[in-house]
Amino acid sequence: MKVNQLEGAALDWAVTKAEGFDSEVDGPVWGMWKWATDWGQGGPIIERERIATWINGNDDWTATDGIKTTTGETALIAAMRCYVASHFGDEIEVPDELMEGK
Repeated sequence: MKVNQLEGAALDWAVTKAEGFDSEVDGPVWGMWKWATDWGQGGPIIERERIATWINGNDDWTATDGIKTTTGETALIAAMRCYVASHFGDEIEVPDELMEGK
């Protein structure tokens, strides 16, 4: 899946994987993270990784770490997509159970 299209549980799973935690869908750790919707969890990553965000001309958010650039409906979503893209590239294989409705 293209990283710039990740959202919801699939994005949280990918950030969990990038953070080095157990990213198994049925594992004990990954489901407790809400990186892309909770500033208390995603915000420290933005600061640590020095990810810049801004509103673009399409009323979406853009995020960059100086190497990868992504977009999203919110600054946090755009930044977490950027973080994932920096770790895994522009595409990532996401478990089927996280792809419902895609």
